Amino acid sequence: MRILITGGSGFIGSALTAHLQRDGAQVTWLSRRASTPSPEGVEVRDYASLWADDRFDAVVNLAGAGIADSRWSASRKQTLRDSRLIPTRVLTEWIRSAHTPPKVLLSGSAIGWYGAQGDVPLDEDSAPHDEFQHRLCAEWEDAARAAEERVPVLRLRTGVVLHPDGGMLQRLRLPFRLGLGARLGDGRQVLSWIAREDWIGAAVSLLRAHLEGAAYAPTGAFNLTAPEPVGNTRFTRALADALRRPALLAVPAKALELGLGEMATLLVDGQCVLPARLQQRGHAFAWPQLEPYLESVLR
Repeated sequence: MRILITGGSGFIGSALTAHLQRDGAQVTWLSRRASTPSPEGVEVRDYASLWADDRFDAVVNLAGAGIADSRWSASRKQTLRDSRLIPTRVLTEWIRSAHTPPKVLLSGSAIGWYGAQGDVPLDEDSAPHDEFQHRLCAEWEDAARAAEERVPVLRLRTGVVLHPDGGMLQRLRLPFRLGLGARLGDGRQVLSWIAREDWIGAAVSLLRAHLEGAAYAPTGAFNLTAPEPVGNTRFTRALADALRRPALLAVPAKALELGLGEMATLLVDGQCVLPARLQQRGHAFAWPQLEPYLESVLR
């Protein structure tokens, strides 16, 4: 089994690579630079090194700069777009020209597709709210759908992925350990999260459905989120409890808006996104609830 991954060196891609290698897959990373450091056994190619006679069983597209890494200036917004659209278009152009196309393309997206809609429950059939998050994800998904004429395309609308190795949890671990954990705004905004282990499990399950020739192999959008979103107050308390530290502080929403500008929506507005299509498939989550997961990975 040969799998091509963009974003393979990232927080999710590195864990997916390790999982696939343990399953016996041959993994190739597609990167801007062929010199990108990689694990043993992983070939790295740059964007100009895909050829029509290359053969991969599946493609997983995870490339994209972190949306919460810095304030959304005009130049940062362009970086966010380019880091998603350029590799996606490289992949779709290759798929459309390949002599033997892959069996499936799993292409990254995010629950930002829905926009900030507060505590309104959202599934894959819900309409979006028009804002920057939505437009960014919509362009990203549209770029991937250009490959649909040749392969099934699954759009993975990912929530906030939690694991101590990176992402949000890694950033919060130190301040919470120092007793500086804080509720954000009024604490009612909803966090749609997923354990990294469950993200990997869901993605691999969708991948295998195509590689193994399932009769009803899935296509379209899938929300990769835990079935139980949580409010910010509950998240703050759960993280503090897992680290055995107090969390007595609060950061006013206005302070976040002044400091972060438009990007503050990620912290103060919230989204209640549910994995309806995964649950319809009977997918079993290892970590459906937040508190046991945090206790497990942070104890």
